[in-house]
Amino acid sequence: MSDQFQTDGYCIRRGFYDVASEIEPIRQGIRRIVELIAAQNGIDADCATPEAAMTDGIMAIARADRALAGRVYDAVKQIPAFMQLVALEKNDALFRDLRPGANPGIAAGGYGIRIDFPSEDKFKTFWHQEFPAQLRSVDGVVYWSPLLSVTADLGPVELCPGSHAEGIIPVERDDGGVGKTGAYSLRLAREAERVAAYDKVAPLTEPGDLIAMDFLTLHQSGVNRASHPRWSMQFRWFNFDDPIGRRIAWAGSFAAGVDFEAILPELVA
Repeated sequence: MSDQFQTDGYCIRRGFYDVASEIEPIRQGIRRIVELIAAQNGIDADCATPEAAMTDGIMAIARADRALAGRVYDAVKQIPAFMQLVALEKNDALFRDLRPGANPGIAAGGYGIRIDFPSEDKFKTFWHQEFPAQLRSVDGVVYWSPLLSVTADLGPVELCPGSHAEGIIPVERDDGGVGKTGAYSLRLAREAERVAAYDKVAPLTEPGDLIAMDFLTLHQSGVNRASHPRWSMQFRWFNFDDPIGRRIAWAGSFAAGVDFEAILPELVA
């Protein structure tokens, strides 16, 4: 797998996390939060099971008040079982396998649970590299794992294998015509030309599966055209020994409340 990662800039570990002991506690925590917010606001939402809460339940909340769905989004990243998963020893071992000799760190603020609602293009990311939005170090790895089965209509994450070899790509600002802000507004310089040079993959995944991506691998959010949200976890590990990371004192970007342009202005096209 480490050979594939070096060549393609990503790899997939099927069943990397134990569903019963490591994933289900997170899903149960989500169920309780959805149930709590629905009850607090008098919303009839099916929360009988984690699957129900993460599909029909959260959609009922969003239809009643979209801002309340945002409250769920903010709350679920604070579930203890999720925080425990971010710092699992197996994540450390995987990083060391993918980055031999590295001195690993976890990007503060670089972890969360995404809830991608159907047809909400404002929060869909353009093709991008992780580094400008996260910083910390160029030598980093994104850990991406679903909390529900990812089918084609849910919009699996799309990747360009081998694109990490291109190095750091300058970016431009673009709100996409739908008011994108922060990391969502970053756009690769000459995006269409660059992306056209690569084949694309969009892996279908199950809870427990992990996609590990190089910080420089081109990827974007898939388009969700299903009837319920796509739930996924993302967190980032980085190498303290990376030269650029040391130069910028491992500073974070948007998630840390810092515009990358102030730290590395050469990234702006």
